[in-house]
Amino acid sequence: MKNYLLKKTFSIAFYPIIFIGILWIIFFIQQRSNFNFAKLGVLPRDLSGSIGIVTSVFIHGGLDHIASNSFPILILGMMMFFFYKKIAKVAFLWIWLISGLWLWIGGRNNSDYPIYHIGASTLIYGLATFLFFSGVFRKHLRLMVVSAMVVFMYGSIMWGIFPLKNEISWEGHLFGALAGVLVAFNYRKEGPQRKTYEWENEEENENDDEGTGLNEDEGTNAAQEIKINYIYKNNPFNNDKNVS
Repeated sequence: MKNYLLKKTFSIAFYPIIFIGILWIIFFIQQRSNFNFAKLGVLPRDLSGSIGIVTSVFIHGGLDHIASNSFPILILGMMMFFFYKKIAKVAFLWIWLISGLWLWIGGRNNSDYPIYHIGASTLIYGLATFLFFSGVFRKHLRLMVVSAMVVFMYGSIMWGIFPLKNEISWEGHLFGALAGVLVAFNYRKEGPQRKTYEWENEEENENDDEGTGLNEDEGTNAAQEIKINYIYKNNPFNNDKNVS
């Protein structure tokens, strides 16, 4: 049992840990380098800044920045790989690329000085909304419990999608959250699904037959059971044998 739990934990934590490890390796290289790594961020509507669509999530402004992003990515990533294992990798990739592209199209920039958007927080918002809306779209009881857990743990971060602080890329948060919703909707029919019970199918059949009040078999049997008998009586006052 213990070995099974360790193996299961390792399988769902493997990719999030690898990703976070890459973040920290790049951060340490950044600290020891004279190169301005911020230029690898998203520079909206600038062709040279389009590289940030892929690279911006690896760049952080300081120790507090990367530390605050690492733990949520680990937790949300593990939840994603546990509950949505079959689609976790492709969903993660789409959230990453879509949020980066939208940020490049709609993020802030300035003609006087460039504004680079950096950090993995776009992924945090994308993972959080993906986990929340995946349960809602599927109407899956267990996955809706996961949705409630996400709200309980990270619901407060949604304030970050509003332009409250100029030094924070609220656009990255907003587009990350929207990307998570879009990906959750797109993959709503893949991965774990809600069980459909027989009584639900029976209820649908009953609703289909509401117009007549009878299903097809009942209507056929009823038609077969109806018999019409005609009784002819001679008119005692008329000896004519013709019937009109």
